[in-house]
Amino acid sequence: MTELRRRGAGDVDSTDNTSDKENYGDDRLSLQGDVDGECDLDAKGDTDVPPSTADTDNTPQCLNKALEGLPPRWKNYWIRGVLSIAMITSFFFMISMGPVALIFVVMTIQIKCFQEIITIGYRVYRSYELPWFRTLSWYFLICVNYFFYGETLADYFGALVQKEEPLQFLARYHRFISFALYLAGFCMFVLSLVKKHYRLQFYMFGWTHVTLLIVVTQSHLVIQNLFEGMIWFIVPISIVISNDIFAYLCGFFFGRTPLIKLSPKKTWEGFIGGFFFTVIFGFILAYLLSQFQYFVCPVEFNSETNGFSVECEPSDIFVMQQYTLPSVVQSTLKWKSVNLYPYQIHSIFISSFASLIGPFGGFFASGFKRAFKIKDFASTIPGHGGIMDRFDCQYLMATFIHVYIGSFIRGPNPTKVLQQLMTLQPEQQLAIFHTLHSNLRERGLIAPTE
Repeated sequence: MTELRRRGAGDVDSTDNTSDKENYGDDRLSLQGDVDGECDLDAKGDTDVPPSTADTDNTPQCLNKALEGLPPRWKNYWIRGVLSIAMITSFFFMISMGPVALIFVVMTIQIKCFQEIITIGYRVYRSYELPWFRTLSWYFLICVNYFFYGETLADYFGALVQKEEPLQFLARYHRFISFALYLAGFCMFVLSLVKKHYRLQFYMFGWTHVTLLIVVTQSHLVIQNLFEGMIWFIVPISIVISNDIFAYLCGFFFGRTPLIKLSPKKTWEGFIGGFFFTVIFGFILAYLLSQFQYFVCPVEFNSETNGFSVECEPSDIFVMQQYTLPSVVQSTLKWKSVNLYPYQIHSIFISSFASLIGPFGGFFASGFKRAFKIKDFASTIPGHGGIMDRFDCQYLMATFIHVYIGSFIRGPNPTKVLQQLMTLQPEQQLAIFHTLHSNLRERGLIAPTE
């Protein structure tokens, strides 16, 4: 990364016979004159942002006027608080709109996060007036989204695909089409290479692909979690938000001991307090949502109504069960047993990950911003920074939930199997039917035919 922040002061030699090795010093990334190497994390902390890269204050005038006269710390506290309440309210409104709206919300957030990260690279790249970086970045975003959303369409909307002839063709050759689209972008990148800047262009090629891996792949997992049941979408996101809020409040009022140099404002008091309150919040939220089919049923496409269905017989983890307490707890609390939804127990592990490991997504983002001496990814949300500043931990959480469901929750899905059977040829369907019928008859599950 040191190579990405240093560059020779002189212009690039325009002679054709100069070797790449001789130009190596001039072919390194720089962001608005950053030639000082690493940020002085210990001495300057999060406020070490050059004026040229600092985010502008876009706080609404009415809010600034209402809070004028307050100390800067308390003013920032109120701005963050008001905007946090507004975002939480918007989040509940989006949930009420249903799974389709949430898919589009996730896609919108994904595009905005991608744009914020790519813009940082573009500030460097455009100084060399090299072609195609931003165009190719967005082209690759379209290609990757086409691949992932096409996979989702074929996986969850098999009945819809079978009804439409064009969709059948696209579904059958989806991966080949996706690969062909990517190859077109790959060839365009090779054709855009400019002599003496090869190293820089490959840096940017890697920048785009790492951004795609972090942002697009993770947002696809968010949608996969949503189809398992809205509770797997709502609870993890709410837990990360609550951990951020509780850690901020505990750190604001009780913080004394610095936690990590990458984020000097983070304290052990906020970290521990956030963990404690997040586990309680997650446990209560899991209890509330587990009572409603709308949240616990897998999101499935109904071919008869051409809409999404969230009606089902809740699985065992969403059915109240009685648990016998350990003898030590019985002697202390005088309770022999408790009634819980099994999902509440799962929520403890989810909350623990969000509180103990999830913040490292934020630390990773802090390290990235420090590497380029920027305070925030953007200034989209007053007091909070960019969209990526708010969702840096969410993407790590999405991967954990996807792995957790696959490891401890998900079983065979009859609906998915049936959708896949419907895509087979009639003779293949008959062969599977006779094989299944024979197997069930041998096991005594159906009466033998006369």
